[in-house]
Amino acid sequence: MENKKLTALEKQWILYDVGNSAFILLVATIMPIYFNSLCQSAGIAEVDYLAYWGYAASVSTLIVALSGPVLGTLADYQGLKKKIFALCVMVGVCALAALWIPTSWRVFLILYIVAKVGYSASLIFYDSMLSDVTTPERMDRVSSHGYAWGYIGSCIPFVISLVFVLFYEQFSMTIMTAMILAFVINALWWLGCTLPLLKNYKQKYYGEDVQKDKLRGSFRRLADSFRKIRRHRKIFLFLIAFFFYIDGVYTIIDMATAYGSALGLDTQGLLVALLVTQIVAFPSALVFAWLARKINNARLIQLCIFAYTGIALFAIQLDKQWEFWVLAVCVGLFQGGIQALSRSYFAQIIPPENAGEFFGLFDICGKGAAFLGTALVSLTAQISGSANGAIAILAVMFVIGLFLFNRAQRME
Repeated sequence: MENKKLTALEKQWILYDVGNSAFILLVATIMPIYFNSLCQSAGIAEVDYLAYWGYAASVSTLIVALSGPVLGTLADYQGLKKKIFALCVMVGVCALAALWIPTSWRVFLILYIVAKVGYSASLIFYDSMLSDVTTPERMDRVSSHGYAWGYIGSCIPFVISLVFVLFYEQFSMTIMTAMILAFVINALWWLGCTLPLLKNYKQKYYGEDVQKDKLRGSFRRLADSFRKIRRHRKIFLFLIAFFFYIDGVYTIIDMATAYGSALGLDTQGLLVALLVTQIVAFPSALVFAWLARKINNARLIQLCIFAYTGIALFAIQLDKQWEFWVLAVCVGLFQGGIQALSRSYFAQIIPPENAGEFFGLFDICGKGAAFLGTALVSLTAQISGSANGAIAILAVMFVIGLFLFNRAQRME
C-alpha cells in the first residue's frame, strides 16, 4: 500500500517549486508593470511595450531551448546534475536581485533575460530530479504537489512586495526603494527555498561515464537521444504535442499582465487578479493530484488542453476588468494540472537513467513553444495594432496540441 506521507526529500524537491515560483509570479505581475513605467518614460507606445516584453521572453526561452538538450545530457553524468543546477540558480538569483539597478528599459530587459535563462535552465535539472527523489507510482502526486505549493508559497513574498509597491508613500519611501525591496526579497526567497534540496539531493540514476571530455560526450549523447526518441514513437509524438499545447500556457503566464496593461486595464486590479490565480491554482493542482490516482492522467491532460482552448478564445474579446478576473480564475483552475501532469507523464514514459537528456528534449519543446508563442503574439500585435487579435494564435496551437496528443495516446 502506498505511503501517503511525503518523504523529506520529496518535500525538499517541492520546496524548490515554492522558491522559483516567486520569481515567475513576479515576472507575471510587478515586473512588466515596472518595465511599462520605464518605457513610458522613454516615450514607447503601449503596443510596442507589449511587443518588446514578448520579444525578451522569446529570447530567453530560445537560449534555453538551444542549450537545454546539451545541459540535460551533461546532467546525466554522475555528480554533475546538482552542480549545474546550483550554477543556474545562482545566475537567476543574482540577476533578479540586480533588476532594480538599470534606469534604461533596454538594460532592464537584458538583466531580465539573464534571470529568466537561469530560472528556465534550472528547471531542466529540477524536473529530471523527479526520478531520483520519488518512485514512478508517486510521480503524479509529487509533481502536482510541487506546482500546488509553488503557487500558494509564492504568494508570501509577492504579497510582501505588493504592499511595498502599492503603498510605498505610506512607508515614507520612493517607488524605486519599493522595487529594490521587491526584487531582493524575492531573490532571497528563491535562494532560501533552494538550499535544503542542494544539501540533501543525491543523483541515483545516471548514464555511463566513459568520456574524458564530458562536453564533447554530451553532444554525442544528445545525438543518441534524438535517435532514441525517433525509435520511441509515442515519446516523439508526445513531445511534438507538448510543444504546441504548452505554448499557450507559458505565453499566458509570461504576458498576462503585459496584455492587460496594453488594453488599458487598471494596474492594481491586474495584480490582485493574478494573485487570485495563484490562490485558485493551489487547491486545483492538489485536486488534479487526487484525480490522477483515480483517472488516467492522459485523460486529465486532454481535459486541461480543451479548457485552455476555451480560455484563449475567451481572451480574444477581453476588454473589461471583470473579464480579466474571469480569465485569471479559469487559468488558475487548470494551470497547475496541465504542467504537473505533463511533467509526471513524461517522467513515466522515459527510461530513468536517461532522465537528464530526455528532459533536455522535453525542455526544448516547452521552451521552444514559449519562444514561438510570445514571438507570434508580439509580431501579430505590432502588425495588426491590436492586442486582442494577437491572442487568437494561441487557440489554434492548443487545437493542434490536442490533436497530436490524442494521436500519441493511440500508440504503444
